[in-house]
Amino acid sequence: MRFRRKSDEAGPEDTPDTAVDDAIGAVEAQAEAGDDAAEGPFDADDLPEDGVARIDLGALLVAPVEGRDLRVQIDEKSGNVRSVVLAGPDGAVELRAYAAPRNGDLWSEVRPQIAADAARRGGTATENDGPFGTELYCEVQVTTAEGKVGSQTSRVVGFNGPRWLLRATFLGRPARDPEALAEWRSAVTSVAVRRGNQAMPVGEQLPLTLPEDVKAQAEAARASAQGQQTEA
Repeated sequence: MRFRRKSDEAGPEDTPDTAVDDAIGAVEAQAEAGDDAAEGPFDADDLPEDGVARIDLGALLVAPVEGRDLRVQIDEKSGNVRSVVLAGPDGAVELRAYAAPRNGDLWSEVRPQIAADAARRGGTATENDGPFGTELYCEVQVTTAEGKVGSQTSRVVGFNGPRWLLRATFLGRPARDPEALAEWRSAVTSVAVRRGNQAMPVGEQLPLTLPEDVKAQAEAARASAQGQQTEA
């Protein structure tokens, strides 16, 4: 598992790799699923007995996929986990879950908001019928760390669950190439969402957490980075 810090002012920055423990290898070894396996995303209370060991990240239970790195984006100021990312050589998918009404289609309500945000950033968002249902194909201008202006393509899909919405944002080849997207299918369909019983406003992101041993490592890395900034 890798950690990525994210401040409110700047984009994500890569930080040194942090090993979870040998259990990650065991989880990855169970990532293969049979052709007749049930597909999600699942509600955590209704998980099938599929033999998949998922990493508990609070609102999301994620099964690492062979050939993909499991990462989390951490807010540099608060230390809170902002999103979960599965990344590979050809692209990545970012996962976030949100509180939703018991009955309704929050994904249909959220799509215009995402499109408006893309337009505000000088980009476009087009609705398409994809393998996961209605999706948004977005293109926005971004500025790289070197100060160069480029275009970033993303494919955003949503899954309505019982009182939750799972949003998956594909980047890289799976955003542009339907054949590549098919290779990333299990990265999303093996995810489970834990909504919890607490009352939450519709649209609020469900809280993500780190396993206790990983949390300790993340806090140590964060303290070390803050110490280096102080010395500088």
